[in-house]
Amino acid sequence: MPCERKPIRYAHAEGHTEVCFDEEGKFIVTCGSDGDVRIWESLDDDDPKFITVGDKAYSLALRNNKLVTATSNNTVQIHTFPDGDPDGILTRFTTNATHVTFNSTGSRLAAGSSDFMVKVIEVLDSSQQKTLRGHEAPVLGVTFDPKDEFVASSSCDGSVVVWNIEEQTQVVSWPLLQKTSDVSSAKSLCRLSWQPVMAKLLAVPVDTKVHLYERGSWDHVITLSDGLITKPINAVSWSPCGQFLAAGCVAGLLTVFDVTTKMCLERQKHEKGFSVCSLAWHPSGTQIVYSDTMGCLGLLDDLSFSNSTSKSTAKPPSKKPANDYDDLFDEDDDDRVMDEGLSDTKSPLKKHAAAEADEYDDDDFMPLTGRVKNRGAILDDDNSLDTGSLKFGQDKFGDKDDDDDDDGGSLVAAPSVPLVPLQPVYDGPLPTPPQKAFQPGSTPAHLAHRFLMWNSVGIVRGYNDEQDNAIDVEFHDTAVHHAMHLTNSLGHTIADLSQEAVLLACAGTDELASKLQCLHFSSWDTNKEWMVDLPKGEDAKAVCLGQGWAAVATSALVIRLFSIGGLQREIFSLSGPVVCMAGHGEQLLIVYHRGTGFDGNQSLGVQLLQLSQKKRQLINGEPLPLSLKSYLSWLGFTAEGTPCYVDSDGVVRMLNRLLGNTWTPVCNTRDTCKSKSDHYWVVGVHENPQQLRCIPCKGSRYPPTLPRPAVAILPFKLPLCQTATEKGQLEEQFLRSLLFHNHYSFLSSSGYEIDEEGQTNSQKEQQELLMKMFALSCKLEREFRSVELAEMMTQNVVTLAIRYASRSRRMALAQRLSEIALEKANQAQEDEPEEQEEEPERPSVRRPSGFSQTEVTERHYSNRYNQEEEEDQGEEVCEEDEVQEMETEETAGIRKRSNPFAKDSASLVTPSLTPVTKVGRANPFKLPGSGKPSPSSVQPRLTNILDNMTSGRKSTPQSGSAGKSNKIPVLKPLALKPKSKAQSTLLQMTGAASKKNQGNTEPAVDQQKQPEATPPASTTEENKRPKTGFQLWLEENRKNIMADQPDIQETDIIREAMGRFRTLSAEERLSWTERAKGQTGDAADVKKRKRATGGGEDVENEDVQTDSDQNGAKKKKSLDSSSKLSAFAFNKN
Repeated sequence: MPCERKPIRYAHAEGHTEVCFDEEGKFIVTCGSDGDVRIWESLDDDDPKFITVGDKAYSLALRNNKLVTATSNNTVQIHTFPDGDPDGILTRFTTNATHVTFNSTGSRLAAGSSDFMVKVIEVLDSSQQKTLRGHEAPVLGVTFDPKDEFVASSSCDGSVVVWNIEEQTQVVSWPLLQKTSDVSSAKSLCRLSWQPVMAKLLAVPVDTKVHLYERGSWDHVITLSDGLITKPINAVSWSPCGQFLAAGCVAGLLTVFDVTTKMCLERQKHEKGFSVCSLAWHPSGTQIVYSDTMGCLGLLDDLSFSNSTSKSTAKPPSKKPANDYDDLFDEDDDDRVMDEGLSDTKSPLKKHAAAEADEYDDDDFMPLTGRVKNRGAILDDDNSLDTGSLKFGQDKFGDKDDDDDDDGGSLVAAPSVPLVPLQPVYDGPLPTPPQKAFQPGSTPAHLAHRFLMWNSVGIVRGYNDEQDNAIDVEFHDTAVHHAMHLTNSLGHTIADLSQEAVLLACAGTDELASKLQCLHFSSWDTNKEWMVDLPKGEDAKAVCLGQGWAAVATSALVIRLFSIGGLQREIFSLSGPVVCMAGHGEQLLIVYHRGTGFDGNQSLGVQLLQLSQKKRQLINGEPLPLSLKSYLSWLGFTAEGTPCYVDSDGVVRMLNRLLGNTWTPVCNTRDTCKSKSDHYWVVGVHENPQQLRCIPCKGSRYPPTLPRPAVAILPFKLPLCQTATEKGQLEEQFLRSLLFHNHYSFLSSSGYEIDEEGQTNSQKEQQELLMKMFALSCKLEREFRSVELAEMMTQNVVTLAIRYASRSRRMALAQRLSEIALEKANQAQEDEPEEQEEEPERPSVRRPSGFSQTEVTERHYSNRYNQEEEEDQGEEVCEEDEVQEMETEETAGIRKRSNPFAKDSASLVTPSLTPVTKVGRANPFKLPGSGKPSPSSVQPRLTNILDNMTSGRKSTPQSGSAGKSNKIPVLKPLALKPKSKAQSTLLQMTGAASKKNQGNTEPAVDQQKQPEATPPASTTEENKRPKTGFQLWLEENRKNIMADQPDIQETDIIREAMGRFRTLSAEERLSWTERAKGQTGDAADVKKRKRATGGGEDVENEDVQTDSDQNGAKKKKSLDSSSKLSAFAFNKN
């Protein structure tokens, strides 16, 4: 030999793959577990034609331009070749067919199935079938006797059976194989093969050997084996001449045997060691194509058997020139058969022609038949008219001893034939076939069971088989409507579904027009269905539904709009054939062919219309961007109404209204696919939350109808640069947040109600991301970048950025940020009246600018007082705290009010709600008597902002030290938490008089607590009334409640006490009530009651009472019940 092993290439998804040549050897045809049949012009064909035949294809056979496939829907289908048009179903099984094969003439087909049966079907009349029963396990392989008398089959039951076709009986059965229960668990596929032409031998792979059985006697006559074969043989295939046998092994070894000499002529190892599951010979006998269980395709080329076939080369080459066609083809059949075993380059008749073809390196110049093609169709230069080239065939193929032969049967045209002027040959890019119209969310129309529509509302399934032709409609939310079963008598192939109606359409025929049918199930009247006939010769290509309208695109390049009740509303033309449409609310999205694409690219245009009361066109025929050499696979809207689409490369793009209606890629589903043949079938897109809802399809582009596919959720990710870094991740999150929350402004401008809370949260999220990027830029010493980020911030977030820059010792950056803050404050002040007049209801993350900067600073330090030392120690902690602080300010901005706790009005500027101006204010954090001059009233405001930040930083260590006496008098009362209303009520009930006495000795504290602790006059009068039994019980049991629940809040103590008091018996509650009545006596009764409950603490309590009367301003209030009761009794006296 030796032969050349071509590198393997990817052909199908992981799984069983079969391969064959067409009858002329021009194409390689494969099928695989992805459900596609692919037609390759050569092994290097990067764009094979494919035919989708089902979810999975288990086997294929090709003869007489008829392509037969065994698919996973338990049928054996037939398609035309190479067009791939469906041509019917030959037969059905109760489970999937495993192997199909034609007889030698192509008139019959044999098919084996996993339901233990073998069927022989007449191709022209599929009703003529013969069923061969006898196997006890799934059938592995079948093969026809070349004389069409017998069929041989192998099975998982371990037997190889020869059947008589006419009698439908077993002729012989050999128990040769290991028994298994299923094809997937079989150690060998046992694809047996019958010797062609002579039909003498049946080859059966048995473990690591090949057994040859003689036809008629059925004796085992030959065994072919090789020492290198260590794994079972999966398949065998005879060469066209019938002399050589190729075998493919589980371990990936390919061998070629000479049957006459029983020798192994060729051994080739699969380059990856995958299991070879199918192989086929080229009709010329010079190539073997093979496939493996991983979906790869390989080729053995330049097979030559001259050294081992003396009989084939014994005949000398004929010296007679091939001047007559009769001489070329009038040869004996035996000679023709033996000559077919030779390669093209070794054949005597083709030797010189092939050599010349190799010289020019172009198969179009010199075909292997020896005939010279018209070179004028290729050569377009001046030399192509030279008469010397007209003698090309004579010089190369004419007999040198007979140069004067002027026989009219010469291979080259006679010189008397007039020469036609040559036309220029186009050598540019080739046009791309236009993409056919499709319905988004549907599976191919040729499938018997398919999805007509799957969207966010529900699912529309279509069934078209021998048993039923119907449509099922299922809703995700049964509250919209119950499921429906419709008889598809009109043959609808297009559908759409909304929360108002189901829209169906069918193509027209010679007798019937194309129809549009609408089931308006949300109608309040009894007539819920209407139907429209399209004009003659006009077919529906795409349909869609919106809110109150329906649209259909037709083959006449027009769009027809109907109301949901059936009124014809609008009609307009398209610039090209429609590809698909989608509707959402009042928006209609149309994609069509705007021109011819080249080099595998589609040229698509898009139109976006808004069908509100004031109709307008948002996008007018702009080009639709697609990935290189891809096509459109899905079109639709997000749940919030933003147009988006997906191409065949898995790239999801969304309309970016912020950038002039451009399309931004937001996800690539291929990034999450495990295999090249895996895809995601998109069914819906959501912006809030950010979800891409799709169905994973293993080895296919679309899912099967049964079992019901599961929906997966994929995240979005913009394809920015360096997303592995922290900077890239933050930038991606920020841009994605801007893009996915832009729908709020669009819906608001369109008059829809929006989720104000969601919009506020989105703006808050964007500001948080900006602050994080700002902190990162400061760490990386990118101050210019930090200023760029600050320009996108709101006024309050810029204030936080100034503080961060000040603490980071970046004073130049803080100065620039203060200028930005001033501009934003002035801009907000100018825009505020306009926003209140035009859109008072629209929320905004930018709060009114009427709050002064001093007040913002005060609130910042009140929230951050206890964490100032930590911020000074590390910038990393500071970064996280700044984000948390921003959240606090965003949420607390509405609750701003004047500070009631200030001690000295001179040391603190009273906050006001006047608009912020350029006039400066006093620094509230400047220490009194520090010697620094106060800012002038005419000083610019930006200087005050920076001063506030720096002086606040300097005061931080002083405020944090507990031992120094010069603490800032402003911050101390701010750090105290105001008491709640429930606490004030409880203190009023138990110790109002004690507070009054303490307030006389400590006016500052009294001023601090006056707004909440001072009771009205009616409350004071109520305190003079006798106590109730519950109040008395609470005072004595308060310690127990707090001991049982140490973390309990003050507001919950009364609730817990009331619950416990109710659990007491009636007698106990009555006794407490009587004891409370005795409380109106003198103080001695109170002290007796205290001795009974509190032990010997009465003396100590008296001392505490006396001390508190003298030094009440220096001690904290005691919360235990005994001290409160003692104070109450003292004040009563």
